[in-house]
Amino acid sequence: MSSGVGVDAAARPVALVTGARRGIGRAIATLFASSGFDLALADLDEGAELQQVAALCREAGARTEAFAFDLAAVERHPAFVKAVEAALGTVDCLVNNAGVPVMARGDLLDVSPESFDRCMAVNTRGTFFLTQAVAKAMLARPVPRHHRSIVTVSSSNAVMASVQRGEYCVSKAGLSMGNTLFALRLADHGIGVYELQPGLIATEMTAPSRARYDALVEQGGTAVRRWGAPGDVARVALTAAQGLLPYTVGQAIRVDGGLMVPKF
Repeated sequence: MSSGVGVDAAARPVALVTGARRGIGRAIATLFASSGFDLALADLDEGAELQQVAALCREAGARTEAFAFDLAAVERHPAFVKAVEAALGTVDCLVNNAGVPVMARGDLLDVSPESFDRCMAVNTRGTFFLTQAVAKAMLARPVPRHHRSIVTVSSSNAVMASVQRGEYCVSKAGLSMGNTLFALRLADHGIGVYELQPGLIATEMTAPSRARYDALVEQGGTAVRRWGAPGDVARVALTAAQGLLPYTVGQAIRVDGGLMVPKF
């Protein structure tokens, strides 16, 4: 259901945020809503959590639609993008946030094809083809209303190896290269494509590893001695979406408190 906010549809840019019901996606959605964006919120589950995020966005004045969306079902992406356009107008900003972890941590020699394929189908393949579908829709509008951007939330594991989560690392490395390719392809059209590489961010997904990494943070593994918050990533995403990085093409932006800086 739409928000019913009585504003001109062209007055606010439209952002599509995947994986919007929790964690980083939720933080991005609510910050964007309070910063002048209308929102299409997508997640595999269109239940109470996603509806709560939608309600918060509407309270902030954003026209908001919530969608049940399976990122891995790439054959449905064009129809999904058309549904978003019908509800809110052309997408001005795509935030690729949805992703899945490994089915189980463990020995690299025990990684199952099922877990590997799941990571690749969602994190890499699904994001690639959704980006493709949204980019085509953006290019179909000859005169853009607002700055156009694609912001992909990847991971520090795009470059940092975690042997117990090998398939996740491989999927994020592929995602990073895909984002670089889209950045080059779309730069001449004025579409900014950005990759964010979060480090240790306190979310539901990282909660099972909290105790393991607390000591790393306390011992200086991150230069900023705290876990990152979803809002830390959201603020960087907003900066990119607002067009405040106009000469940035293909670089990964680390949101990691210094985790990835080489140290000795």
